[in-house]
Amino acid sequence: MQNTIETDVDPITDGIELVNGNPYMRDANGSLVPLENVKPQNKLEDETVRKVIGYAEQLSAQIARFKGHTFTDLGEFDALLAQDYGLQKGGKKGNRTYQTLDGCMKVQVQVADLIDFGPQLQIAKALIDECLIEWAADSRPEIRTIVTRAFNTDKEGQVNQSEIFMLLRLEIDDPRWKKAMDAIRDAMRVTGSKSYLRFYRRDTPDAGWEAVTIDLAKVA
Repeated sequence: MQNTIETDVDPITDGIELVNGNPYMRDANGSLVPLENVKPQNKLEDETVRKVIGYAEQLSAQIARFKGHTFTDLGEFDALLAQDYGLQKGGKKGNRTYQTLDGCMKVQVQVADLIDFGPQLQIAKALIDECLIEWAADSRPEIRTIVTRAFNTDKEGQVNQSEIFMLLRLEIDDPRWKKAMDAIRDAMRVTGSKSYLRFYRRDTPDAGWEAVTIDLAKVA
C-alpha cells in the first residue's frame, strides 16, 4: 500500500485573502491584486508551489523527528553498553558503526570537525601572491584558478575550505610556498563538530553495501 503525506495546506484557497468579502492575492510588492485580475497561469503556478511546499515542509519536519529519534536510540544503546559492560562504542573522534546480527544492515555516525581560519591565513595569501607574481607566465593556470577560488580577498577569513585543502595537497618546491602552507595549517582552528548519520543495507553478508538514501538530490 502506498504511503501518502497529508498536509494542512489547501492548494485552492491558501494565498487568497478576503477583504470586505472580496478575494485578493498579494503580489511580490505586497500589493493586493483582485483575484479576477490574476492571470490563470500565475494562479495555477501559485497553487502548485504552495502544494509542493506544503508537502516539503511536512517531510522536512518528519526527517527532523526521525534524526532526533535516531540519535536518541543510539545514545540509549551507548549508555546501556557503558553501564552494563563498561564499554564505549566508537573511536576517539566519536565515529561509530552499529550493525545487525546478520551483517546486512548498518548505521554509521560520522563526526566531522568544523574548521575556521585565523589571521595567519592572510599571511599565507600574501606569500602565495608573491609566488604567483614571480612565477608569472611560468606558473600553471590551474594553480592560479585554485588560489582564486580558495581566497576571498574582499572579506577577511571568507574562504573556500575545499580549495584551501587542495592547495595543501600541491607539491611545490619553493620556500615561500612551503611557508605559506605552514601558515595555513597554523590558521586552522577547530570550532566544534557536527555528527552525520549514514544508513546502509545489503541482501547478503558478502554483498556490497548500498546506501539508504535520504538526500533528495541523490534519490533515483
